[in-house]
Amino acid sequence: MKNKTIAYAPASIGNVSLGFDVLGAALEPVDGTALGDVVEVQQADAFALHVAGPFAHKLPADENTNIVTHCYEHFIEACVKYGHATHPLAMTLHKNLPIGSGLGSSASSIVAAFHALNAHFDSPFKQDELLHMMGELEGQISGSIHYDNVAPCYLGGMTLMTGQSSPVTVALPLMENWYWAICYSGISVSTSAARDILPKTVDLPDALTFGRQLGVFVHALYANNEQLAASVMQDVIAEPYRKSLLPGFDEARAYSMEHGALAFGISGSGPTVFAVCRDQAQAQHIAAWLDNNYKQNEDGFSHVCRIPQAGVQQQQG
Repeated sequence: MKNKTIAYAPASIGNVSLGFDVLGAALEPVDGTALGDVVEVQQADAFALHVAGPFAHKLPADENTNIVTHCYEHFIEACVKYGHATHPLAMTLHKNLPIGSGLGSSASSIVAAFHALNAHFDSPFKQDELLHMMGELEGQISGSIHYDNVAPCYLGGMTLMTGQSSPVTVALPLMENWYWAICYSGISVSTSAARDILPKTVDLPDALTFGRQLGVFVHALYANNEQLAASVMQDVIAEPYRKSLLPGFDEARAYSMEHGALAFGISGSGPTVFAVCRDQAQAQHIAAWLDNNYKQNEDGFSHVCRIPQAGVQQQQG
């Protein structure tokens, strides 16, 4: 056991348009900005949680309602159940991601917390065991267990959920030259509310399109066929309904596609949007336009990102 352990977990894109609840990708700004939450744990006489960072004020003041507290409780219960030694910890959450942003904000806190806890206690739990815990805690916030944010946040890269207990997810190849222009508008969209707006059933033609697109996309990634991969990146499940929650979405899509973007979509539940670009210059141009035209207030921001191979990272104390 260590005296102090620190973990950083990156932002992520859930769904990636065509993969509702089964596809996700980690994000890393090319300018070196740390776009993700940080959790510190250290030995203490009793549990305590301190919250800091630019979006700390958006969280409930009561530490008992914070998802990191729930992660701690869940982890300790699992340790006790399986006979692993524990001791009380003081935890600090550096909340760097906005809440309800579509950037996997809750997943980032959850992944950083579980990784820091597991590393602190000398890794009693394996990858899939931790992913199951992460999914359960994510489900407490969103209303259903899904891994399209926690998996890429934890493991990095682009991940496809298997629907099995093990492996929970598999890694997909990446288009090495793709850049991702992302823009958070500054407003908040509740994940549960964004799920409630969706129809309870999917029409057969849409279900067939969804399956075909996902199959073609995975094939195209393995074949390194950029044009084919981009051609199927349309969301037939959620975007037709969720875009009504995002002011300026249609205009942002139109501008991005007219200026060469390969694809454009909603990151997770929104309001963050992303444009897939062929090169960094194009991504910077589109990100600048989104920053000036899609952003709604001073909380918003834009970045040019790549998909990193690494997910959660342990940092030096």
